[in-house]
Amino acid sequence: MTAPHLLADSHQQPPLDPELSPYTGYTRAHWEAAADHMLAALLPYASPHRAQYRLPGRTGYHGALSDGLEGFARSFTLAACRISGAGGRDEPGSTRIRDLIERYSAGLAAGADPDHRESWPAITDGAQSMVEAAAIAIALHETRPWIWDTLPDAVRQRVATWLGGFVGAKPNDSNWRLFQVVTEEFLASVGAPHRRAEIDAGLARLDDWYRGDGWYTDGDGQKFDYYNAWTLHLYPVLWARIAGPRADGMLVTTHRERLRRFLETHQYFFGADGAPIHQGRSLTYRFAAAAPLWAGALAGATPLPPGRTRRLASGTLKHFAERGVPDEEGLLRLGWYGPFLPVTQPYSGPASPYWANKAFLGLLLPADHPVWTAREEPSPVDTADRYLALPGPGWLLHSTASDGIVRLVNHGSDHQTPTSTAKDNPHYTRFAYSTATAPETPPADEPPGPDNQIALLDVPGPSVRGRIHRLFAEGRRAASWHTRPAADNGEYARITTASVAHGPWEVRIHRVEAPAGALVREGGWAVAGDEASPVEETGPGWAAAHRQDGLTSALVALLGWEGDAPDAGCRSSVTSARGHNAYGRHSATPVLTARHPGGTRILASLVVLTADPSVYGDAQALRTGTSATVTADGSVRIVFPDGTAEQIRVTGESPV
Repeated sequence: MTAPHLLADSHQQPPLDPELSPYTGYTRAHWEAAADHMLAALLPYASPHRAQYRLPGRTGYHGALSDGLEGFARSFTLAACRISGAGGRDEPGSTRIRDLIERYSAGLAAGADPDHRESWPAITDGAQSMVEAAAIAIALHETRPWIWDTLPDAVRQRVATWLGGFVGAKPNDSNWRLFQVVTEEFLASVGAPHRRAEIDAGLARLDDWYRGDGWYTDGDGQKFDYYNAWTLHLYPVLWARIAGPRADGMLVTTHRERLRRFLETHQYFFGADGAPIHQGRSLTYRFAAAAPLWAGALAGATPLPPGRTRRLASGTLKHFAERGVPDEEGLLRLGWYGPFLPVTQPYSGPASPYWANKAFLGLLLPADHPVWTAREEPSPVDTADRYLALPGPGWLLHSTASDGIVRLVNHGSDHQTPTSTAKDNPHYTRFAYSTATAPETPPADEPPGPDNQIALLDVPGPSVRGRIHRLFAEGRRAASWHTRPAADNGEYARITTASVAHGPWEVRIHRVEAPAGALVREGGWAVAGDEASPVEETGPGWAAAHRQDGLTSALVALLGWEGDAPDAGCRSSVTSARGHNAYGRHSATPVLTARHPGGTRILASLVVLTADPSVYGDAQALRTGTSATVTADGSVRIVFPDGTAEQIRVTGESPV
């Protein structure tokens, strides 16, 4: 693919540099050009005094005034990276840096003036303005010589007063605590009123959520997603830049070591085509997944060679550019590739996607920094098949070099608090996510999609994997269990699942405790595209769906699906949908169903996602080449299509 919409004027796009960047062709000039294009595209939507950017699209539930502030604050982050990266100087033949300085200086003067018709909403307990205030504080710090230091005293006072609404206010008890930290630290840096106790408390709260190996949960519970990357690691780095000598040196060192440890694994989350794994909330931030890569370089806290940092970050930017992001107008819309509201939240307004601008923090590094001058180095998925168990979030990654796909097996992240009522969320409760697929997200009034889950369908009570009870994640294996609440008649269901990964294959073994006659349904990966509906195939005990480019999802019954009574045997099918998937209008998911005999039954399935024709062959070959059998001690012996054998025992407690 090409990147037709990366720049406003396609003839201005810098030439690719295959010598310096053999994997992406991108250089610093491409990042600068992308930033310029995105900033220029916003200008027609600026309010007369530049304090708001009123973009087209669905209004967030905080209202249009909040959305306008969001447009200013989030684009100011991008402008700050561009201004600081250029040293505040116009480039030859261009006045855009000076224009940016004037544009955002004017917006600050109007927005912070409570009597101005473009004034910003006040910062109050839990208000969305808290998020945007932090973005403004960071941008002001990074552009201090060119904006803050040149503002009239009266404007500086009004800005400090508006930001000072954070003092004594209560943010949400999540990543929002860090918004208070960076905003009040900026106030401290300019001699404005602040509370050191609130800064310290926010940083201390972060420690409560640390789960080891570089992983935080975003608030109490099992809330693991990209907020670990684009907030919980990023804001401590930005806070330290603002605090300077005021920062506790031991705390800064701790944050940097945690970031270093996180980046050791974060590098595995990107496909060979630059795609990030599609999991969690706020996915409309897209290439913000690259932000911690730059943060590690900014803080001197990265284990990655500089050429790999740029290959991963540029790969992500290029991945979206090649798929029409930003769009033909140069705007980031609410969606993934094209507009797609199910990847957003109700609070998301039309400017929310501009948190993607965190990906441009690399421009704060000088042009002669090794991340810009070193030759690109391969990412992990480029060179070999990989396996990585992450006990912190309860995940298992496995990727294949032949097709560049990274798959995430989920046995630990459910976005539930310790006291919340369990509910289904397709971006958290599925068994697997990848860089090539998205979960099915039908409208709220329709049943959930069948992809990457096992469910009991025609029994009383909800059948959802709302709360995940983790067991382990180690080596090439991970396991968890979940329950269905007791029905009115007292019947209870519990499903314990163990995943064993090998190459592009995953075998899922389910120990299903359920009432007799319950219809058990398991779904494989959903594949989707815009051009045409995936091709469907079914046979005895197997089903498959193929996208036009060869991406294939297959599901094969291995054990326990045959049934013990008439009409109880396995049925295979493909469920198709339209408009339910972020990867394209047409989607399809292979499905197996069977009747449960009652009591406890062991089921095993082979789940395949591949773009390598040599891996798939045909589903019948997969079925005859793969096996799962119960041994004398009750273990399940698995033989993968290449002959590799594994053995695992699934009990009511922990599989071994």
